[in-house]
Amino acid sequence: MIQTITIEKATEHVKGKLSPKRFTHTLGVVEMAKKLARTYHIDETQAHMAALLHDVMKESSLQEMQDIVKEGHIEVDQEMLNNGALLHGPAGAAYAKLRLQIVDVDICEAIRVHTLGSTSMSILDKIIFLADYIEPNRNFPGVDELRQLAFINLNRAVVSAYDGTIRHLLDLGLTIHADTIQGRNSVLLERSEL
Repeated sequence: MIQTITIEKATEHVKGKLSPKRFTHTLGVVEMAKKLARTYHIDETQAHMAALLHDVMKESSLQEMQDIVKEGHIEVDQEMLNNGALLHGPAGAAYAKLRLQIVDVDICEAIRVHTLGSTSMSILDKIIFLADYIEPNRNFPGVDELRQLAFINLNRAVVSAYDGTIRHLLDLGLTIHADTIQGRNSVLLERSEL
């Protein structure tokens, strides 16, 4: 992996863009992503950078997110475009590429899909998606069991995280983006057990 920005510089940059609480969450995602990367034999530096940058745009305004997604030519649907909770992943990918000169397309893709997932998730994508869900600062019923499962069977853990997200959205009476449903189904149907 060739990068023009170091982990140290990226860390300082992210720290300056996020609230202390969000930055603590980010460091938890980094910690979990690195452990999962070692378990599943994925480049730990890639996992570190993707985890570090996954929420870089989370606290930016919706307008800023919309502007950078447009500048980065990242395709998003209308539902994403009008919802910062959904748009921050694609916006973060655009930010990483355009502002931090992250040239690794796998890192940018993992950032882009970390919230909704996708129908063709790589192992790195799954690691960032899951690390965001089970990082050490998360506390919800079943999280400890899911953390254990994450190191035994990545696909089963990812499906379980999808299930938890979908249940939560149903409980709140909110819409469920099609990418979430399709991403869950795609992982569920994968034949290889990781």
